[in-house]
Formats: sequence, structure tokens, C-alpha cells
Amino acid sequence: MKFPTLQAKLDRFEELEKQLQDPEVLTNNTKLVEVQREYGGLNKVAQELRVYNSREADIEVAREMIAEETDPAAKEYAQKELDELCEAQELQTKDLEDIVVSGDSITRGGLIMEIRAGAGGDEAALFARELFDMYQHFVEAQKGWKTEVLNLNATELGGIKEVTFSIAGEGAFHRLQFESGGHRVQRVPETETQGRVHTSAATVAVLPEASEIEVDIKPDDIRLDTFHASGPGGQKVNKTESAVRITHLPTGTVVQCQDEKSQHKNKAKAMRVLRSRVLEQMQQQAADERADQRRTLIGSGDRSQRIRTYNFPQGRVTDHRINLSLYKIDQIMQGSLDELVEALLQFDREERLLGDSSKK
Repeated sequence: MKFPTLQAKLDRFEELEKQLQDPEVLTNNTKLVEVQREYGGLNKVAQELRVYNSREADIEVAREMIAEETDPAAKEYAQKELDELCEAQELQTKDLEDIVVSGDSITRGGLIMEIRAGAGGDEAALFARELFDMYQHFVEAQKGWKTEVLNLNATELGGIKEVTFSIAGEGAFHRLQFESGGHRVQRVPETETQGRVHTSAATVAVLPEASEIEVDIKPDDIRLDTFHASGPGGQKVNKTESAVRITHLPTGTVVQCQDEKSQHKNKAKAMRVLRSRVLEQMQQQAADERADQRRTLIGSGDRSQRIRTYNFPQGRVTDHRINLSLYKIDQIMQGSLDELVEALLQFDREERLLGDSSKK
């Protein structure tokens, strides 16, 4: 068996399939939610492995036909079919290897991203806006990906104090998971009269989007506060208390949303963010343990770590975790992140493989 860890997940998935047809499970709401949550998390891996195992059986049949066939034309046809099967199997083998070494990130779809202006005043807020635009452009170039703004706090000069938005699409979390951390910009602000280079900062957090089934937050675990929404500069923009602040009492996590005129819609958006933050906390311990065993904090989601510098005078973007500098800042700020993303994923893959080999 080539993928024993994945086969174990498929076995568990098939066991859960049977449970979802069991009347005792279907009539027990608590048990049903637990089974559905685990079933949903295993679904993609299970389907991938089912296709792989089915093709493996087809390859074995094709090989037997070639060995037994005496007619040259039939033998040639069988060989062509075998070659096509083997080529497809080789491609999927790489995908399954990626699933094994990438853990659960590759099977997760959407994410919630938070961008906050850091040190640097108005210039930091403008940089946060540019980072937001950069990720929006990146998403627009991805097939089938979509974004939705959940909360945005703008400044009078067009910058952003903070923004929270979701990105939905196949592989979105996997590809953007390493954007978490401190982003620093070095450039001459438009308001600088003496041409001096200033340094400003913003932080980015990437949270896996959590479903209601995956993270069950009980009504008793939250405190809901409402208030008037405000616009740039703090002025009130709504006479009703449509803005929402939710506090998750067990963890102390606080989320607020004021983007919609409807309190109900703001609450729904805030709950999406809250579930994702709670899930992130649940996953953080495992990530920290993984980071302790590797040479960098890549993948830990540590927001305090400075991960990248955008140096405009030099036209350079440097990712400090992998010592990669690209002299194409204009393209990158327009959303051309593929080279950075692929380099980070490859580095993480190599680190995981090294970690796995050291355990053997």
C-alpha cells in the first residue's frame, strides 16, 4: 500500500458513511453533528484515493491483458491504454504525496484574511490598502476564486486601518496560508518633502474558514453587543445600532462587524470570523509544535514575525523566511504572487519531508 496514512483516512470515511445511514446516529443530533464534521473533513482525501485505487486496479487488469493477449493489434491497444493509465496515475501520485506532506491544508478550501495597519500612521494605512488590493488582484486571476468583504475600517485619506475579508476557492487556504505575519514597506511617502525613505508596517493573518459543523459555538458561549456604525475619522454613519461586537467568552476572542446596514447580516459575518479565529486557536498548538521541529516559523501563522519587506526605491520584495528577493515590485503589488507562493509551498514541502525522514 503506497499511501497507508491516506488509506486509513479512507477506511474511516467509509465507516462514517455507514454511520450516516444508521437510524441511531440520524436521530441523535449531537452524534450526527460530530459524524458530519469528521465526514466533511475527510471527503476530499477519500474521493481522491478512491479514484487512485480504482485506476490502480485498472492498471493491473491492463497489464494482465498485455501478458495474455496474442493478437498484435489488441496488444497494441492494451499497451496504449496502459500508458495513459500510468501517466494519469503518476500525476495523481504527486498530488497525493502533496496531501501527505501538507497535512490538512491542501484539503481545505476557503480562508478569512485580516489586514491591519501597523506602525507608520497614514502611510501604514495606505500600505494596508495596497496589500488588500494586491490580494484582490491575485484572487481575480485564480479560476473560480471569490472574495467577500466582511468588515472594513477606512481612513479619510483612502487607507485602511483594518479589513477582514473571505477568499473562497479550491486550494485558496493552501496557497495563501504563509501570508500570515508582518509586512514592511520602505519608500518615500508622497507627503515627504525631503525625499527621505520611511518604513511602515502592516500585519496579515490568514485563518482557515470554519463551518458551523466544524466549530460549534454555543449561544451561551458568546456575548453580543451592538453599537452605531462609524465611517472614516470616526463619524457616525448609521442612526441604528447595526454594528455588532461578539465576544467568545471561553477564549476571550472579540470580533466586530459594521459593514452591512443590517444587524442580522453583521452578526452572521462576525460569526464567520469568530468561528475561523477559534479554529485557528485550536490548530495553533499543533502548528507551534511543528515549527519547533523546523528551521523557520513558516506555517506557524505567527503574526508578530516580520516575514516580508517591500522596498520601493530598489524595486525589491524580499521574503525573509526563505531569503528570496524578487526585483519586480510593481508586478507583485498588482497581484503577481505566484512565484512567491510557489517558492513558499516548495520550501514548506521540503521541510516537511526532511522532518519525516528524520523521524525514521
